[in-house]
Amino acid sequence: MHEGTLAHRMGIEFVEASAERVVGRMPVAGNTQPYGLLHGGASAVLAETLGSVGAAIHAGPDRIAVGIEINATHHRSATSGHVTGVATRLHGGRSLATYDIEITDDQGRRVCTSRLTCMLRDR
Repeated sequence: MHEGTLAHRMGIEFVEASAERVVGRMPVAGNTQPYGLLHGGASAVLAETLGSVGAAIHAGPDRIAVGIEINATHHRSATSGHVTGVATRLHGGRSLATYDIEITDDQGRRVCTSRLTCMLRDR
């Protein structure tokens, strides 16, 4: 993770990364809203980070991936520990890549479901 990026500041760590599947985790602490719950925007950042990494790997070294659409459904709150995201490629074409991202808490309960579509462009 490049220092100074949003993902770095939020404490996102990568566990696995390929064009088909990207796994990462993020601490709840430091990424909460005023009630002490994981901020929904933090879940969206984790989802977009993981999906974008998968899309960039899919695109290859001479191309870039830029997010053009993301949605997120928040199922339950998280108040401590880490959340883990698993991004799974749904579509990998020449100009678009779409990922389904499932975010769970330390007990394996689903916190958020997200979908990200990235446009793939030449550098």
